[in-house]
Amino acid sequence: MSATDELVVEAARPEPVVTTVHGAVRGERRGETFAFKGIPYAAPPVGPLRFRAPVEPESWHGVRDATEFGPIAPQPIQSYLGSHPRPMSEDCLSVNVFTPELGGAGLPVMVWVHGGAYHLGSSADPMYDGSRLAERGVVVVTFNHRIGPLGYIDLSSFSRGDEVFESNVGQRDQLAVLAWVRDNIRGFGGDADRVTLFGESSGAGAVTTMLATPSAGGLLHAAIAQSSPVGSVYTQQTARRAAERFLQRLDVAPDQVHRLRRLPVGALVEACTQLIAETSTIEPGTIPVAPVVDGDLVPEYPLTAIARGDALRIPLVIGSNRDEAMLFRLLRSPIVPNSSTAVQLMVERLGTPEALAVPSGYRGYPRLRSALRLSTDAAFRMPSVWAASGHSRFAPTWLYEFDFAPPLLRATGIGAVHGAELPHVFGTPVPRLLSLGAESSGRRLTERVQSRWTTFASIGDPNPAGLDPYWPRYDPERRLTYVFGARDRVVADPHGDVRRAWGESIIAFR
Repeated sequence: MSATDELVVEAARPEPVVTTVHGAVRGERRGETFAFKGIPYAAPPVGPLRFRAPVEPESWHGVRDATEFGPIAPQPIQSYLGSHPRPMSEDCLSVNVFTPELGGAGLPVMVWVHGGAYHLGSSADPMYDGSRLAERGVVVVTFNHRIGPLGYIDLSSFSRGDEVFESNVGQRDQLAVLAWVRDNIRGFGGDADRVTLFGESSGAGAVTTMLATPSAGGLLHAAIAQSSPVGSVYTQQTARRAAERFLQRLDVAPDQVHRLRRLPVGALVEACTQLIAETSTIEPGTIPVAPVVDGDLVPEYPLTAIARGDALRIPLVIGSNRDEAMLFRLLRSPIVPNSSTAVQLMVERLGTPEALAVPSGYRGYPRLRSALRLSTDAAFRMPSVWAASGHSRFAPTWLYEFDFAPPLLRATGIGAVHGAELPHVFGTPVPRLLSLGAESSGRRLTERVQSRWTTFASIGDPNPAGLDPYWPRYDPERRLTYVFGARDRVVADPHGDVRRAWGESIIAFR
């Protein structure tokens, strides 16, 4: 057969069709993988379903086109980092599947939760293209869920009679995705008994919250939390205060909260955006959109549940990046405190003697670089260490620190910022200027990260055969931590002096 004949055969190859429990979907072949996009996993959450738990979608006849991403969740339009507007709609509950094989291949499944401070982001972001990861022999599932006012403002305490407002709606959407995976993934080549839930930033916070969600038992079998704000989960009292301020911005009285189901979604997004900005300024270190300990879906504070062994006892990889807070400094985003003044206000608001003593562990504090380090630790690193310490007593746990930055970013003091690991997890390209001087080392790092992530999804251990150094399990005695860099290494208790300054007690807003 000539090369021309091979091209003709490739062009004539039929488009892939998979039958789900709700109907058949037609995807597309993309090189070595298949992609299916925009498949509904729940009914449109509109009208009386706004602020309610997701319900099953209607079935369809015939074959549904699944070659385009569905609309993204309503959110503010972002103009930085090359993002561009995409169609938005409340009818946003859809999944995307990237797979190297169809049918009963029995491949491990990796379900991705996007980040964005619980009010931004979508699965359509080019950074989250699952094709390259799927080429390594896993089925990658990405999805959209409700965020911001529709997913993470807790209005449940205002429920009256038939006007029910459920808690943790965004988390409930994710449970519906996991149920969809359980019921449908075999047709896409996946194994419903090998599902790894992984995410970054607020997506990782959703993952660690899911560990403390009893109803998630059996739906996921391993978890990866990249830069999780594990401690940013609040009491119902804290959540209600945020909800009251949200209602005030909309000029809606608490006894008229049912009006929210009829207001334009744009008004809800605008009020939520203003509330987030206000909260970040006057209450740095907190965010008014986040999971809630509701006594129902999330019965216990996740870090407490993890420490007591009440969380799901499944294998966990968790970690953070060395210079997380620098990204928020660059973007001038107050979501994470990124000035000396904001960091000091956060410490003072925490207020306990243990919290007030923490800055003494940071050399040069309150100078900016030390303040940013403290902010990184408060939001991401220390909560990850506390989670790893607790979880390791009951289930296999591995802790990492990501410390890879090209020479330009290293020389300018930017370093390994929040989200810096994402191109290496998904194998998606970064602007050449940001990778200058580290192209080959970056490619090798991508190979290592993807190999460890997919091996973990396959066997529940992030150690592929023949890859050095060996990544040992974490425990609170040795505290062996894997450091990703130009050359990976294993370090015992990195930044131990700072960790000791924080002490053994969990320090966080609730």
